[in-house]
Amino acid sequence: MTDQPVDAAAALDALFDEARRRLAGSPRERLGDWAHSRRLLGIGRAPRIVAVGEAWHVGALLIGDTAVYATADVLRARTEAVRGYTADAQRARSERAAAAARGGFADGEVVHLGAMRIDLDAVRRGEASGPLSLVDGIPSIVWNAAGSRRPLADYLDDQLSLR
Repeated sequence: MTDQPVDAAAALDALFDEARRRLAGSPRERLGDWAHSRRLLGIGRAPRIVAVGEAWHVGALLIGDTAVYATADVLRARTEAVRGYTADAQRARSERAAAAARGGFADGEVVHLGAMRIDLDAVRRGEASGPLSLVDGIPSIVWNAAGSRRPLADYLDDQLSLR
């Protein structure tokens, strides 16, 4: 292994350690995933989303105690109610919100559904994982849909200064 990847790996770890230190005491948000329900007496249960962890939401990232995730679908749990919809997308979003409420999330609680765990070992080796990669040995992030890339240190500093 060359000196550059070792330095980049150490920089990546230091960035997330510092972020966790700065975030200590801040509220976290829960991660959710679809529960695989069994049929009981031939009757299926309504789909539900259950908690699978928690993390700090920092822009395009979710930073946990030991893992880092890329954000995916963010929703608020909401009890099921009869509603009229003008679009199928609204109906689907409402169904996911109700599934989170059935899974034990409080009404109005933020749920991160389908967060993808970032393989930090791959990033340390110089490969991309989710929005993170090394660019010229510098940990970097793609932070928006347009593909804009910036150094992770700058991105985290900006995001954490907003708290």
